[in-house]
Amino acid sequence: MSSWERIAELELELDGYELERIDLRLGADFVRSVTVMHLRGGGHEGLGEDVTYANADHDALEAAGAVLPLAGTWTLSSFSEHLAGLDQFPAPPQSDVYRRYRNWAFESAALDLALRQAGEPLHAVLDREPAPVRFVASLRLPDPPTLEPIAARLRQHPDLTFKLDPTPDWDDALIAELAALDAVAIADLKGFYVGSIVENPADPALYRRVLDGFPQAWIEDPALTDETESLLAENQARITWDAPIHTVEDVRALAFAPRMLNVKPSRMGGLRELLDLYDYCAEHAIGNYGGGQTELGVGRGQIEYLASLFHPDTPNDVAPGVYNAVPLAPDLPGSPLDPRPSRTGFRWGD
Repeated sequence: MSSWERIAELELELDGYELERIDLRLGADFVRSVTVMHLRGGGHEGLGEDVTYANADHDALEAAGAVLPLAGTWTLSSFSEHLAGLDQFPAPPQSDVYRRYRNWAFESAALDLALRQAGEPLHAVLDREPAPVRFVASLRLPDPPTLEPIAARLRQHPDLTFKLDPTPDWDDALIAELAALDAVAIADLKGFYVGSIVENPADPALYRRVLDGFPQAWIEDPALTDETESLLAENQARITWDAPIHTVEDVRALAFAPRMLNVKPSRMGGLRELLDLYDYCAEHAIGNYGGGQTELGVGRGQIEYLASLFHPDTPNDVAPGVYNAVPLAPDLPGSPLDPRPSRTGFRWGD
């Protein structure tokens, strides 16, 4: 039985839903907004989080309200099919990938509600045991780059490791300082974010500095260009992918078979897509680590829960949300996180 088949026929009684907007200032020029979906039925509530990055898309959703025809008696499979036929955006989204993010919010809330109505937790239905979750702290160094954000976290947890975003101003001296810390688990080259605020040019010199400077680190999302391809070919075993991966077909379409993938549930967009990808990776000896999307609500715990079930011992980018706080909290939790599955449902820590 596939992982999807284990949950597909869970029954879901849905009376209606409500929206909850959450905003949090994470820097002088960045207010993060998310929308939490509250699906209700049979005296229970299921929660899921829309991690769409464009605040204008949350504004439009908030203005429109809970207008989708979701009430009814479903299975998770039939509910997913019903959702696929609805336009979940009252106005066209700023990016088409946001359609996946919002769909994930509804489907994860439906899973939470169906499990609560059934009186079961996710791990029991999937027949998996939650395990302690290893995590990394994900950072983009300031401009000009300094190691202080890393040092501040290491002062609290000396064994902490990091997922970092190298940029062209990372010179040999900075990389040597970082390498001496022996704390870089993943170097994210962000080669697939053209036109975004984190766009990172495919700089062969930077790639070489990173590859040589962190010989044990995973190298995420490099851009394959005429200038970088031969360099990357020497390091295929360390290359992992995030942004291009939405389905099993995307994995099959990669230029070479990966050993590791960053799996972000919201990027998959649906429960079946996510669980099919987990099963495919297990069958083809492809490792996984989880990825976050700066969740502010229930979504953070849900990705930690999934990591505990499918890839607890890898460098999961699922650090508790307090790691994103400005200023940095004085009592950060350490890695690994103890398992905290809910008694019923798809939640972590309640």
